Amino acid sequence: MSTQTEIPDTGTEEQSTDVADFWFDPACPWAWMTSRWITEVEKVRDITVRWHIMSLSVLNEGREELDAGYREMLGKAIGPVRVINAARQLHGEQWVKPLYDAIGTRFHPGGRGEDRHAVLVEALDEVGLPAELIRYAETDELDESLRASHAKGISLVGEDVGTPVVAFNGTAFFGPVITPAPKGEEAGRLWDGVVAVAAYPGFYELKRTRSQGPIFD
Repeated sequence: MSTQTEIPDTGTEEQSTDVADFWFDPACPWAWMTSRWITEVEKVRDITVRWHIMSLSVLNEGREELDAGYREMLGKAIGPVRVINAARQLHGEQWVKPLYDAIGTRFHPGGRGEDRHAVLVEALDEVGLPAELIRYAETDELDESLRASHAKGISLVGEDVGTPVVAFNGTAFFGPVITPAPKGEEAGRLWDGVVAVAAYPGFYELKRTRSQGPIFD
C-alpha cells in the first residue's frame, strides 16, 4: 500500500507547502467523497493538492469476469476522463480540478451519472473551456497521455486497487474510502492518521465492509 516512488512534478510555481497528488476517475462516487475530504484538508493543513486523472475503464481492461452491466458502465465512463485529459493537455493542468468539480457535482450530488453528454457540455461551459472539447469524449486521440497519467498513479499502489489514489511525500495509498466527507479540523485529523499509517513501510491494508453508500452533502 505504501511505496517510495517519485511523484511527477506537474507545477511550475515554487512550492512553499507539502504536495499531495490525487488520482481520480470522475465517474466514481467514492473518489468524489475522498476528493471533498482532501479539498477540506487543504484548508486546515499545510498541503497543496495536485489533481491527476486515472480511469476505471483502463484499470479493468480485459477482465472478462466482470458482469455485462459493469462492463457497459466502464465503456461509457472513459468519456469524462478523456474530456478532462483533453482540457489538461490542450489548456493546462489548472483546469483539471475545476472541471472535475463541475462534472462531479452533477454526476454525484446531482444524480446525473447517466446524463454524461449534457453534463460534460454544461461543465465545460461553467468553467469557461471551449465547447469543442466535448468531441474528445468519443475518440482515443489523446489516450496515450491519459494512460500515462493512469499508469503513474497505479504504479504507486499496484493493480489490485481502484480510485482514488493519494500520494504524499513519496508515500501513496488507495483511499481512504469515507462517507460522509469530514470537514474542518475533523478532515485534518483524518489526514494526519492516514499519512501516519501509510508512512509505515510494512503497512498495506485496513478495511471493513461498507454498510452505507456515499452521503453527498
